[in-house]
Amino acid sequence: MESGRATLLREQQLKDQFDNLEKHTQSGIEFVERYTKFVKERSEIEINYAKQIKNLSKKYQPKKNSKEEEENKYTSCRAFLSTLNELNDYAGQHEVIAENLTSQIITELLRYLTELKAERKSHFHDGRKAQQHIECSWKQLESSKRRFERDCKEADRAQQYFERMDADINVTKADVEKARQQAQMRHQMAADSKSEYSNFLTKFNQEQNEHYYTLIPNIFQKLQEMEERRIERVGVSMKTYAEVDREVLPIVGKCLDGMTKAAESIEPKTDSKQVVESYKSGFEPPGDVEFEDYGPGQSMKRTVSETSLSNSRGEVKERPSGGKSKGKLWPFIKNKNKSPKQNKEPLSNRFNEFMASKPKMTCLRSLRRGGSGPEDFSHLPPEQRRKKLQAKIDDLNKDIQKEMDQKDALTKMKGVYEKNPQMGDPASVDPRLVEMAMNIEKLQSEVQKFEGWLAEVEGRLPSKSDPPRRQSGLYETQNSNSSTVANNCAQDRESPDGSYTEEQSSETQVKVAIANTPEFDDEFDDGDEETLPTIGTCKAIYQFEGHNEGTISVTEGELLYVIEEDKGDGWTRVRRNEEEEGYVPTSYVEVLLETNAKGAMTYI
Repeated sequence: MESGRATLLREQQLKDQFDNLEKHTQSGIEFVERYTKFVKERSEIEINYAKQIKNLSKKYQPKKNSKEEEENKYTSCRAFLSTLNELNDYAGQHEVIAENLTSQIITELLRYLTELKAERKSHFHDGRKAQQHIECSWKQLESSKRRFERDCKEADRAQQYFERMDADINVTKADVEKARQQAQMRHQMAADSKSEYSNFLTKFNQEQNEHYYTLIPNIFQKLQEMEERRIERVGVSMKTYAEVDREVLPIVGKCLDGMTKAAESIEPKTDSKQVVESYKSGFEPPGDVEFEDYGPGQSMKRTVSETSLSNSRGEVKERPSGGKSKGKLWPFIKNKNKSPKQNKEPLSNRFNEFMASKPKMTCLRSLRRGGSGPEDFSHLPPEQRRKKLQAKIDDLNKDIQKEMDQKDALTKMKGVYEKNPQMGDPASVDPRLVEMAMNIEKLQSEVQKFEGWLAEVEGRLPSKSDPPRRQSGLYETQNSNSSTVANNCAQDRESPDGSYTEEQSSETQVKVAIANTPEFDDEFDDGDEETLPTIGTCKAIYQFEGHNEGTISVTEGELLYVIEEDKGDGWTRVRRNEEEEGYVPTSYVEVLLETNAKGAMTYI
């Protein structure tokens, strides 16, 4: 009995140990899962951080065709752009950290967790199986033991019964013999049960010894090794976690060094020189303003310096084509043909000159589309105009070189087709070659035009021939009538009592200028919109509502006259009748130019 209780106690203790080990290994698995989740969240943080850093870098990158892009010529702006680029690379290293954390830790730990759970399950399954087997052997031993005990008691009772029957003289011999046989059978059963019990006991002792000294220690050893591998794997993962950050430190350091180098490249003096160069106008400072005497007996003749601000209103900038005279108002413009010490013209002459000259208006297309100025950049100061013209010439030369390269390539292709007709039709290349030749010719004419304007700015070409003649006539007329106009102006400014008033009669001055300017009528007529000839017809393929100034509304299917073809800006000038004309989008109409018109081609 003592041995049985000890065995039961050991079984209970063994079961408790398995429960403890199961809880401990489960907590170990949960720890690995928790650490994996931690690394995963760190990876997500790195990805989001890199994304936000890249978005920040992109947000402050200079926009194309914007003021910020123009400011990149300054060293401080270029340094900031370099910093943004380095910051973008810096964000890329955080993406590398996230990728390495995912590939080297998270993926590996997830796979290891699957293997760990399967191994743990297998070990505890073997332990439970061994425990169930020893419990089954113990039950068999107990059953054989109880059967042996029962058979022994039955044999004792049968022996006692036989002895009583044998001692009783009243019992027949047959009953005695029957009792004797029953006693012998019970003794035999007891002997068999004893033998069986002995065999089960021997077997159980062997299995119990193997269970406690071989099977269970092996299972515990495997669980211990599994747990040690788990702990070691966590340690390796933690080390890898640190190494992932350490691997990107050199590149991160280079990014920071790049930022430092960009900051050190800032040159304040260079930037200030760039500002001076950018806004340098090329104008000369105005001359001294002369004293004007308004004392008694002095004529009310006001003069101004030709180099003063007011004088700038009279200088007219002529177009090279010798067409319409259009004035450009510039401050600080000095007449190179006259000295500041020369006699000054009366203010009335300058006013008449300003009223007679028509201000140069920006192209209607540019006004309608919000353009920045005329094609020849005449709205800019001389120095800035020179830079713009030179940049435009450089761009056109690049386009010409590109077209010529494509033309050479097509010419070679045509030669190959001519030598090997099976590779292609040589005639199929001709239209493209003709188109390229026309493009090159057009670009070359544009280059010549801009070079002419550039030469004018740089002083390599003389001033315009025809417009100065007309302008000089205007000046001569104005000079011949300057005294009369000045006297009229003075009389108009005098009050009846002889006092002086600042009120002027601009209407009187305008009338005098008109009356004494022979060519004013011609200039005025030139200022009106001339009736342009018809160069073709067009049909509206879409409806267009012309709400902007200079446009005209058309309906789908309407036939119109073309008076000015598309100049490359996407607008075509059309006329409905003698009074209605304006611009429409070229893509909204189907244009058919006449054969004698410029281009001599049909296009949509």
